[in-house]
Amino acid sequence: MLPFGGVPTPDRVAIVTGAGTGIGRAVAHGLLRAGYAVVFAGRRGELLEQAIAQVQADPSRARAVPSDVADPASVRALFDVTRETFGRLDLLFNNAGVSAPGVPLEDVTVEQWQEVVAVNLTGAFLCAQQSFRLMKEQRPRGGRIINNGSISAHAPRPNSAPYTATKHAITGLTKACSLDGRPFDIACGQIDIGNAATEMTARFAVGALQANGETAPEPRMDVRHVVDAVLYMASLPLDANVQFLTVMATKMPLIGRG
Repeated sequence: MLPFGGVPTPDRVAIVTGAGTGIGRAVAHGLLRAGYAVVFAGRRGELLEQAIAQVQADPSRARAVPSDVADPASVRALFDVTRETFGRLDLLFNNAGVSAPGVPLEDVTVEQWQEVVAVNLTGAFLCAQQSFRLMKEQRPRGGRIINNGSISAHAPRPNSAPYTATKHAITGLTKACSLDGRPFDIACGQIDIGNAATEMTARFAVGALQANGETAPEPRMDVRHVVDAVLYMASLPLDANVQFLTVMATKMPLIGRG
């Protein structure tokens, strides 16, 4: 099939935001190994190129596109490049995220709050919006969006108001995308991840502030379990959907009184 002016269409095409490090990089690698063509999106182009170089994959099936998800023009350009390069989009892994410094709520600056909202919430919305536009237009129609919600979509850590607020909001965005995507064969689900072993969670193994005011080390899990979960969600036909999935280190202090 040659949609959009004769561009050859791979079997499956994915965009992964925040693909230069951590969970995004691991998932992008997993999708490449599963046969997807993958667009690696993130703010730092050198990290995206390094991430692609780290995996043995057909270079024609991986593309680094430096992008700022908080910038509408940058997001439009990301999706334009995806369409021009691969002809369609089957999967968006809406993963890019930042957090504010872990300080008391009253010490969070307005600028810190706005940055977290811009990346975690507005960025996820902008990427979902462009996905809808492309997935509705392409033939075959439809596709899947998987939002990275985080355990913080359920319960906060101390001193994490901006991050927690945006991750709770991602749950609402997931539900809205699921409903609005139904008529167009667009499925949307959410994965909530707890303590995957990445650079971002390294400090948790040393000690993290708990709800009772104590500092204690927390168990972590291999990030490959996150990759496996995303691949399962992505493998379903569009008439089936994992709406919400939580994958977490079994002994992390989430379940119970904390």
